[in-house]
Amino acid sequence: MIREPAVAGAFYPGDAGQLKKMVNDFLAEAKEVKLEGKLRGLVVPHAGYIYSGPIAAYGYKMLAKQGFEKAIIIGPSHYASFYGACEAGAELWRTPLGGVRAKSVRDQLINVYPEVHAQEHCLEVQLPFLQSINSNFLVWPVLCGTVDPAELAEVVAREIDVKTIVIASSDLSHYNEYSKAVQIDRTANEAVPALDIKRFEKEGDACGKSAILTLMHIAKKKGWKGKLLDYRNSGDTAGPRSEVVGYGCYAFCEAGK
Repeated sequence: MIREPAVAGAFYPGDAGQLKKMVNDFLAEAKEVKLEGKLRGLVVPHAGYIYSGPIAAYGYKMLAKQGFEKAIIIGPSHYASFYGACEAGAELWRTPLGGVRAKSVRDQLINVYPEVHAQEHCLEVQLPFLQSINSNFLVWPVLCGTVDPAELAEVVAREIDVKTIVIASSDLSHYNEYSKAVQIDRTANEAVPALDIKRFEKEGDACGKSAILTLMHIAKKKGWKGKLLDYRNSGDTAGPRSEVVGYGCYAFCEAGK
């Protein structure tokens, strides 16, 4: 089974050449941030590339410097409600840049709902970035429904090895005035890299909150340290400042690697 792209030509260019150029331009423009240790996890946004691509590029630029063989991508379901988490049941995920091999994990918490994945953008939009920095990798794309992040973290953690990157796909606050959004998103910018799970659970505003919390639980369990790489919102990139969406990029690193 092949999972065909749902948002090519909408969230990002449908033409391979244009897409490759856009991603490479984002990567070239992103500033390098010094990391302490090996990059093991990322939180990256998932809006249309003109809005959030420059912020996501900060994380992928760092990932390109060290490489990976497997990417676990966790994100929120925007179009369907369900319990637990789910896979698409596909062996290959296709984008304009080609196909990416997908793995499957059998667990009572992980269901297979192809129809939930069919129109979802939050996982798909990460693939062209990954394909632009690595021509051969395995992906495990997981959508979150109503799920306990701590329980999902236990399942995901079992699939992590030294050549795995864990990616939480999430935007931050939605449709606030610019200055209010910056104030609201300050909570995520402080709590997420600090691994302050309780504060982010209580006060954090993000569409992929469960995905971020899952990664935070994993990072805390494994002793990874967090760092804010970039924060901007759509008012900074390609939209008006009257109603903006916040975008944060955070890295989690394993010290001494």
